[in-house]
Amino acid sequence: MGKSKKSAESVLPELHSDHVAALVGGRHPQPHATLGQHPVDGGFVIRVVRPLAESVTAIRADGTRVSLTHLADGLWQGFAPGGGQSYTVQTTYSNGPDWIADDPYRFVPSVGEVDLYLWGQGRHEQLWQVFGSHFRPHESIEGTSFSVWAPHAAAARVVGDFNGWYGLGHAMRRLDDNGVWELFVPGLAPGTIYKFEFLTPDGEWVTRADPMARYTEIPPATGSKVGTTLYEWGDAAWLTARSGRDPHNSAMSVYEMHVGSWRPGLGYRELAEQLIAYLGETGFTHVEFMPLAEHPFGGSWGYQVTGYYAPTSRFGHPDDLRYLIDQLHRAGIGVIMDWVPAHFPKDVWALANFDGRPLYEHSDPRRGEQPDWGTLVFNFGDSQVRNFLVANALYWLEDFHIDGLRVDAVASMLYLDYSREDGEWVPNIHGGRENLEAISFLQEVNATAYKRNPGIVMIAEESTAWPGVTKPTDGPGLGFGLKWNMGWMHDSLSYIEENPMYRSYHHNEITFSLVYAFTENFLLPISHDEVVHGKGSLLHKMPGDQWQKLANLRAYLAFMWAHPGKQLLFMGQEFGQPSEWSEERGLDWWILDQPVHQGLLRLVSQLNRVYRDQPPLWSRDNDAGGFEWLDAGDAEHNVVSFLRWDNHGNPIAVLMNFSGNPVGPYRVGLPFQGIWDEILNTDAAEYGGSGVGNFGAVKASGQTWAGRPASAELTLPPLAGLWLKLRVE
Repeated sequence: MGKSKKSAESVLPELHSDHVAALVGGRHPQPHATLGQHPVDGGFVIRVVRPLAESVTAIRADGTRVSLTHLADGLWQGFAPGGGQSYTVQTTYSNGPDWIADDPYRFVPSVGEVDLYLWGQGRHEQLWQVFGSHFRPHESIEGTSFSVWAPHAAAARVVGDFNGWYGLGHAMRRLDDNGVWELFVPGLAPGTIYKFEFLTPDGEWVTRADPMARYTEIPPATGSKVGTTLYEWGDAAWLTARSGRDPHNSAMSVYEMHVGSWRPGLGYRELAEQLIAYLGETGFTHVEFMPLAEHPFGGSWGYQVTGYYAPTSRFGHPDDLRYLIDQLHRAGIGVIMDWVPAHFPKDVWALANFDGRPLYEHSDPRRGEQPDWGTLVFNFGDSQVRNFLVANALYWLEDFHIDGLRVDAVASMLYLDYSREDGEWVPNIHGGRENLEAISFLQEVNATAYKRNPGIVMIAEESTAWPGVTKPTDGPGLGFGLKWNMGWMHDSLSYIEENPMYRSYHHNEITFSLVYAFTENFLLPISHDEVVHGKGSLLHKMPGDQWQKLANLRAYLAFMWAHPGKQLLFMGQEFGQPSEWSEERGLDWWILDQPVHQGLLRLVSQLNRVYRDQPPLWSRDNDAGGFEWLDAGDAEHNVVSFLRWDNHGNPIAVLMNFSGNPVGPYRVGLPFQGIWDEILNTDAAEYGGSGVGNFGAVKASGQTWAGRPASAELTLPPLAGLWLKLRVE
């Protein structure tokens, strides 16, 4: 005969009072080891925590009911004879209806051993598929799995709107020595708002948003949300073509924008229609979004990130962002996003002091704080922190099909003494100022990104003379594809801001960039940083009256588009926005009521179209043989002229007149005789210019000039650029 229920219950293992107190207090690091269903002699013991319950019953899959006995302080247990079965728990309260729910503590871990091993090695390249919250089946039951890294925590719980932000019934289990905590909550659906609670080494409970959340509340709310994606991508043709393209030696004209202030009020989906139409009109090859990862303070423009894996909810659901990117790809437009691995804010509900101790940040403030921005610096030497960041880059590239990442503030990562005085920084192991751990991290993220995603581009915002930013990591370079050419930006703006009367004294500022133009793969940036904080708009920087300002700007942009390197222009500058940019208001679209500003916009559109159609202007951006001076020394006339060559020996001649008067007749040496068509004249009347030119073409004779076998005599319009192309009869 089998044992009776009473005799079986009498041999159930006893629990120490401290053990019980930890379980009912939600502070046991291994609640699953006691709660849930566990084999004992003759059957199974079922234990649950149900404070204030009048009665608790386990209902097994075969319909049998097992009454549980109250042990102490809300801990209940009962004996279930026979084999193990799934079950639900029915709880009766004195002043409420019965509550029937599945038991989170009857499930095996939702994080696998391989995932834990890869994380322990710091090499889990698809970390977002494991950590955070995931609505998915587990043991054939739909629900949400939660996992989080918190090695210093003594206990962890999930709290949210599903449990009244009271976590006693949702304590997590610690899975390994690395500090991964896990819990599967059956039945929990997408849209649930949650956070994690940790018992710190100091005995204090703290609440934190999920670092791996892929969906969040709309700021200023700070909760994480259980998300899921139902989006079906339609950009396979784009991705296939991208994988066979070399972005570093292809046409790249980038429109940088801040989503919230381009046309205020647009969500991701509404933006798709309007932005695609605008980029189609203006001809940019790529759009670069200022950071879209979740951030609490809008005034940071997204550069102080708290949710590295969550697109900001200000503009919609993550699937709405997927829609925007997908539609851009279908329209033939590449997508770059700003990425900020250099630092993060100190908000107490986010990454800072995450589990009661420094975790994501370096524990030494001389290395873990960024004094310029009042933020914290990642601990790049920690393998798990590096994994968090490397996987984050891959997440945007792979889960959102982003075509490139512009990495913010690289210089602040490379130098231990960045913005620090003597005594405020710690040298590396060799006594130097280089941050060896950050260098290694950048090499790792770049190498991994390029290996896994052919055709993408990694771009460094790096303002120093650090060698090898765009050289291969085995060089040993940093492995970026492109580097922002901050030297060109500073020198060329300094030159163009001068009155034309005095530019001859500053001629080297417009030519000096060609001394080093091929030391790296460069992108020429006129970014948001140049039109904020009292710097004024790009138009505002130009000298002279309104006509001269616009003419200067047209000439400057033509020089920028013809110069070796890709180009990036911040929104509003393409039509001559008069006011300085502010994230709190939209662009000055009204200025397009004025024909001269429409003319500037037409010029930028034409610049992009001619640029894209002419391989000499981009195919050898990173090859010194693709550039040749015609005359770099004509300071007297404020004129510079040069050739751009493609791989087949086809040239484009570029002549820039930065003086306020027409120059001519002006003879220039050329490589070939024949008719050279004016494929661009920034002084054309349709762009708002004075209409000075050469009737659309010039004829080069066999008269040698300046060492060239041919030459032409032509007129250079005032404050203007000419692009000439040899006509092929």
